Amino acid sequence: MGMSVGGKKGVMVNINMTPYIDILLVLLIIFMVITPIAQMDLKVKVPQASADTGPSTPDPSVIVVSISDTAQIAINGLDQTLGQLGAELQRIYSERSNKNMFISASAKLPYGDVVRIIDIAKGAGVGDIGLITEEIH
Repeated sequence: MGMSVGGKKGVMVNINMTPYIDILLVLLIIFMVITPIAQMDLKVKVPQASADTGPSTPDPSVIVVSISDTAQIAINGLDQTLGQLGAELQRIYSERSNKNMFISASAKLPYGDVVRIIDIAKGAGVGDIGLITEEIH
């Protein structure tokens, strides 16, 4: 009951791979288009370790925005609300040539809270933003 195709060759038992390769190539192209080429991220400059471990006095011209465990925001020790932060930073940096700022945040805060402060600061005209971390012993 075998089927004879093409004379003496007998029954053809090979799988035709062409449709499978076509499907594979189409899927590959779809995944290449869906995958983003350039991801949006924050540019980070990692500080180099210094040999000086002694305490230094803070420069009064340096602006430090600190965020506590309870999300209390302060600019150089003066309490601010999230709504006041943008206007206050804009007032401070409108008359300054140095547009640098530092953020000191608790490690217990969610990452999104710190990014929200960075976004507000960038909208207020801050140039470079540095992150102050806690010493881990």
